[in-house]
Amino acid sequence: MSDRAADITPLQQIMARLRDPEHGCPWDVEQSFATIAPYTIEEAYEVADAIQRDDMAALKDELGDLLLQVVFHSRMAEESGSFDLSDVITAICEKMVRRHPHVFGDGEVSPGWDEIKAAERAEKDKDDRSALAGVALALPALARSEKLQKRASRVGFDWDDIADVRAKLLEEIEEVDNAQNRSEIEDEVGDVLYAAVNLARHHKVDPETALRAANAKFERRFRAMEAKAGDGFASLPLNEKEALWQAVKRDEG
Repeated sequence: MSDRAADITPLQQIMARLRDPEHGCPWDVEQSFATIAPYTIEEAYEVADAIQRDDMAALKDELGDLLLQVVFHSRMAEESGSFDLSDVITAICEKMVRRHPHVFGDGEVSPGWDEIKAAERAEKDKDDRSALAGVALALPALARSEKLQKRASRVGFDWDDIADVRAKLLEEIEEVDNAQNRSEIEDEVGDVLYAAVNLARHHKVDPETALRAANAKFERRFRAMEAKAGDGFASLPLNEKEALWQAVKRDEG
């Protein structure tokens, strides 16, 4: 670990200057929590992308961009009198200590992470006592599906046998085939995707990671097909494109 103490003050000062109503940047001044939120999500994905590519230089850069988002939101909250960056840091420090009593406590047996989080959720929203309370609506659909399923599983609503999970996925696919109109098809395709996430969860596979890998594999193979075919790829008949696809798969071994 570096002996240098991290100092976030310069970044705070930059953001305060950017948000200055008279002398700041017009774009930064006019932003709100709602308009900045999509950028926050995008930066988090770019962090994940750098990690997936094992690009440490990019990761350092993307973490800086993500940190800027925290400072940006905190500055807007400070301007409205809600909280400031110091409150954010204090709150997360207190939360991490509270959630790790086995590290920061007296060493006695204590509740697990899930139990502590459940107690925190119950305290935060006393009106919503559901096991599904607090699963963020803004999560990507795959991630939210997995979280909902895990929450349901903790209270015993889950398949015991993975064969039943697979059978449910096949059942949902069949229901897509039997759908009568676009609305029904959309509904049943949603059920297929939800069931696929369930199958991934039971195999202890992160569905978001698996789909990212599948996307990367498809892109790699498609680009290799284009390279083999040259400029005329788009005009090739489908059977020749399929032959190229199979050739690329064989090349990958």
